[in-house]
Amino acid sequence: MHQTTSELISWNVNGLRACRKKSFDLFVEQRKPDFLCLQEVKLNSEVIPENDFGYPFRYYHLAEKKGYSGTAIFSSVEPQSVRVDFPDGLHAGEGRIITCEFDGFHLVNVYVPNSKGDLSRLSYRYESWDPDLRNYLMKLRSTKPVVLCGDLNVAHQEIDLANPRTNRMNAGFTNEEREGISNLLAEGFIDTFRHVHPDREGAYSWWSYRNSARSRNIGWRIDYFVVSNELVGSIQDAYILPEVEGSDHCPIGLSLSMN
Repeated sequence: MHQTTSELISWNVNGLRACRKKSFDLFVEQRKPDFLCLQEVKLNSEVIPENDFGYPFRYYHLAEKKGYSGTAIFSSVEPQSVRVDFPDGLHAGEGRIITCEFDGFHLVNVYVPNSKGDLSRLSYRYESWDPDLRNYLMKLRSTKPVVLCGDLNVAHQEIDLANPRTNRMNAGFTNEEREGISNLLAEGFIDTFRHVHPDREGAYSWWSYRNSARSRNIGWRIDYFVVSNELVGSIQDAYILPEVEGSDHCPIGLSLSMN
């Protein structure tokens, strides 16, 4: 059976219009990934770019609140189906999930809610969002392998952020958020970057704009490609592209062999 390798890129652009004024268009033109998933596009329906960036398929899922949240998927092939949010309308209104079904897998692009600096959204996330996401992915997986990507707003292990000790109870590194991703992985899902690079330190995908954090690489790895373990043999590479600027996040990538 003929195998091809597909490249998937995920990027929290922190405002697509702002990112396009920097490096976005050139990056996409040069890289041309087969699948491009964006988070935090911060668009409203009046300002969706007419540009399709060379993709036959594009889909935006925007928040009801203008200039907030929002996700997008671009693909070199048309999906068999597209759905937004969770089934039953759970967690709707913030444009946080797009699911595209392709021949060999479901691609789920997600922008997980931030627990906020005062942790005011932590209980919502721990008691509701994370379990609902896990259940949704498990249900999808019963029909086809799953590729989940996006900004999960959590550093899973101490190796995934520069200063774990001083961030122990801060948003993105609380026990509850870390447990959420542990629970997902325990169900037979794989953090592809750690699968390929189990011990790599200093590998981050987000840096604060303050205190020259990026130039000093004082960062967090909070963006992920997670796959259901049926795809483990298809993982060719998983990587982070910290040299690509334009947002406080950098793009991350996954190379998968496809039949």
